[in-house]
Amino acid sequence: MSMCFNTRARSAAMRACLVLLLFLFTAATQAEQASTTAESWLERLGPALNSTSYKGVFVYSRGEQVSSMRIVHRYDNGEVQERLVIQDGDQGEIIRRGGRVFCVLPTHGRIQLDAVLPSGPFSEAFADKLAPFRRWYAARMLDDDRVAGHEAVVIALNPKDIHRYHYRLWLEKTSGLLVKSQVLTNEEQVLERFQFTMLELTSDIPDSEFRIPDSEKARKITLDSPEPRPEVHPQVGWQLGWHPDGFRATPSPKGKDGQVKAFSDGLASFSVFVSPVGEMDMPTGVSRIGATTIFLRKLTAGDQRHLITVVGEIPPHTAMKVAESVTIEASSAASGSEL
Repeated sequence: MSMCFNTRARSAAMRACLVLLLFLFTAATQAEQASTTAESWLERLGPALNSTSYKGVFVYSRGEQVSSMRIVHRYDNGEVQERLVIQDGDQGEIIRRGGRVFCVLPTHGRIQLDAVLPSGPFSEAFADKLAPFRRWYAARMLDDDRVAGHEAVVIALNPKDIHRYHYRLWLEKTSGLLVKSQVLTNEEQVLERFQFTMLELTSDIPDSEFRIPDSEKARKITLDSPEPRPEVHPQVGWQLGWHPDGFRATPSPKGKDGQVKAFSDGLASFSVFVSPVGEMDMPTGVSRIGATTIFLRKLTAGDQRHLITVVGEIPPHTAMKVAESVTIEASSAASGSEL
C-alpha cells in the first residue's frame, strides 16, 4: 500500500511539474509575442502620423494648461498638408504645405516660418522605427480601449532607468494613428496628455481647407538667420560631464553666443544653455510645466558669472544632475566654483 501511495504521489508531483513548466513556457512565449506586437504597432505609428488623412478636434494639457485645437491633415501626392486652428482664447492657425509653414494671427497677419517643423505629435520620435530608443524603453501591450469612437490598442513605454518618463500611447486600430498619449512619472502621475475628442478618418478633404489667407501684414521669419549678429559676450568654452545613456547630440538652435547643446534619445529631448550673466541677479532652482523641466544653476568661473539652464522632457533630478556636470573650460577661465 505504501509503495502504491508513493507511486501515485510521484506521478502527481511529475504532473504538477509538467503543468508548471508548461505554464512558464506559455507565459514566456506570450510575453515575447506581446513585446513583438507592441513594437510592430510602434513601427506603424511613424508612417501613420504623416500618411493618414483625417480631420478632428484634440485636447492637449500640460500641468494646469489645457488647449483645444481643430486639425485637418491630408497626405496628397507625397506632400503633407495640415491646418491647425486654435479653439480657445485668441484666434490663430497654422497651415503647412509641404515644407512651408505659415502662422496666421489676427493681430500680426500672415507669418511664414522659414524652417521645416515636425508634423503632429511624436512624428520625429518614431521616424526611425524605434532604433534610437528601444534599448532604453520596454514596450508592453495593455488592454484595448476606445478613443473618440475608434477602437485603439494601448501601448506602455516604460523606461529602463530613472532618468526618463513613462509613456502611454493609444493607436487607432485600422490606421495606426496616434489618437491619445500620456506622459507619466514613476508614480504614474500624468504630466501631459494629448487626446482626440472627435476624429474622422477620411481622404475627402477639399483644397480650400489648406488655402493660405491673403494678408496685408504678410511677413517672413527665418528661424536660423544667415546674417551674422554681433556677440554681446565673448565665447565661453564649456563641457557637459554627464547625460543619461542613450541621449545623443542633435542639431540645436544657435543662441546669441552659440552656447546651446541639444540631446535626444529618440523620444525625449533636452537642451543645455550656458550664458554669461555679469552682475545680474538670476533665479536658480527647478520648476516644471507638465513634463517639461527647467533647472537653473549659477556658476562662477574666474571672474565671470554664468547661468546654466537645462530645459527638456526629463525628470527634475535628471535635469539637476545634467546641470551640475557642466564645467567651464580652462581656456575660458582659470577656475570655477558654484554660487
